[in-house]
Amino acid sequence: MMNNKKEIKELHEIFLKHPKITTNSKAVENGDIFVALKGEKFDGNKFAQEALDKGAHLAVVSDKNLNVIKEKRFFLVDDTLKTLQDLGNYHRNYIGMPVIGITGSNGKTTTKELVNAVLSEKYRTAATYKNLNNHIGVPLTLLEFPEDIDLGIVEMGSNHFGEIQTLVNISNPDFGIITSIGKAHLEHFKNIEGVKKEKGSLFDFIKTKKGLIFVNLDDENVAEIGADINQFSFSFKGNKQADIQLKDISEKPELKIKLNNTEIQTKLTGKYNLSNLGYAVAVAKFFNLSDEEIKNALEKYVPKDMRSQIVEKDGNIIILDAYNANPTSMKAALENLLKLQGDRKIAILGDMFELGENSAMEHQEIVDFAKKNNIETYLIGDNFKKNNSNFPKFKNVNDFKQKIKLVDLAPATILIKASRGMKLENILG
Repeated sequence: MMNNKKEIKELHEIFLKHPKITTNSKAVENGDIFVALKGEKFDGNKFAQEALDKGAHLAVVSDKNLNVIKEKRFFLVDDTLKTLQDLGNYHRNYIGMPVIGITGSNGKTTTKELVNAVLSEKYRTAATYKNLNNHIGVPLTLLEFPEDIDLGIVEMGSNHFGEIQTLVNISNPDFGIITSIGKAHLEHFKNIEGVKKEKGSLFDFIKTKKGLIFVNLDDENVAEIGADINQFSFSFKGNKQADIQLKDISEKPELKIKLNNTEIQTKLTGKYNLSNLGYAVAVAKFFNLSDEEIKNALEKYVPKDMRSQIVEKDGNIIILDAYNANPTSMKAALENLLKLQGDRKIAILGDMFELGENSAMEHQEIVDFAKKNNIETYLIGDNFKKNNSNFPKFKNVNDFKQKIKLVDLAPATILIKASRGMKLENILG
């Protein structure tokens, strides 16, 4: 049974010769190491032999009933998930590169992408793929890191207390970023103080390790929990204590910022993305990139995956921000919509999930904000359907598409935003 460092080391030596891990038996390729994860509704052990038959070099399993004597390519352990996490941690420490850990209520993935974009101008970097940021995704991310990288960037997500602590123990970060503290996953965190406590686990780890955090001094919540930790900071609001002073000089929907005498025209929209840009600049300056290198990286970066993407369709300018949503990010997106140019501004909003007992109140507050600011609004989903307003309401995306055509709304600037499960991007398809 695997329960000590010696056996993790043994598995890692096999991994170095067969450096591709998969947890999906259907995706097994020749030479892979298959890890048979076990959940409430599935058991990867049942597919371990199939994985070997497909060409896997090894199957890490926890079912004692498997014939490990006959099939020498079974690697029997007590807990396959814990083994995956320990292996990820071992590989991270084996490489020994500095790791930047990123968490927060909003902007994690965008900040991770921007930080990776700037650092890769000068260094060999590796970063979390898409948003593989949970207890399975983080060790898989670390195991994807090649031995010759200079810096690793690890995104960490959480919707239950204690998850960030687990992820920092796996990834062992030297540097930390908390992008924001907002109303996310309130079903479990209850309130902002709960979110602070959970996200703050990253800063607690960095403090204990005597590492360094990057801080947006304009964000009171983040500045507060990072106050007594070694830090490198930035400000867009002239905070004299900040190490980096930045200015927002945006003239179009896309953000334009100024760093010293260098103007940087980005392809990002939304004032809420200023903080994400600030973190990228601060990290880049700390790691000795020039203003010109930062400008080059940020101007090349194109937002994707439905995160503040600008799409022109049917005579409309569409801000496709449909990857995810919570009350904080949705209000910020509406505030940004109000600031954009154009005579007609429309918000197509879908339900926000994981808000627990606060759900009805939080959806109503969004509706009240839209109503107060005279935003033409269309609401999609069961949660928004229950609110008190005269805004048009729809069961789902198909219901909306049957009754509303985007071409009939033109010319307009349209915000499309909802939680991932609503799949609001299908409005465009």
